[in-house]
Amino acid sequence: MSAEQQRVWLAWMRVSLRLDYEIGRGLQEDSGLSLPDYHVLVALGSAPDGRVQLSELARTIGWERSRLSHHLQRMTVRGLVVRTPSTTDGRATDAVLTAAGREALDGAAPAHVEHVRRLFFGTLADDDLPVLAELLERVYSGVLEHGTLPPPPA
Repeated sequence: MSAEQQRVWLAWMRVSLRLDYEIGRGLQEDSGLSLPDYHVLVALGSAPDGRVQLSELARTIGWERSRLSHHLQRMTVRGLVVRTPSTTDGRATDAVLTAAGREALDGAAPAHVEHVRRLFFGTLADDDLPVLAELLERVYSGVLEHGTLPPPPA
């Protein structure tokens, strides 16, 4: 890496690791949810009927299927989701958002949004946002192109 590439990479690592920690800590304190819980709940909450096939859910949030399966088991015990046979593919399983999961998501969202506003956007000017969005979208495209996980559903 060039010196400038190393500077950017180290800055990204610091931001990424610290931001995940702070956002996760805030979610845990405010709602009892972990950041991975929130990722799953948001993906399910955005889906029609709160229902998504496990393989599609894994691609949507960028996880391996085994990680998703283990995490869904923990969320099932807490009543946030259920697993049920797929309505569209008899060989597949769907994750379904429960009423308790929807309540947890709706309850966590306002404080979560406030943490994101303060921690991520707090030092950025409005005219920084289009530039940052473009750069992050380009990086994400490269990760999808050269990465190993299947891309998210279109």
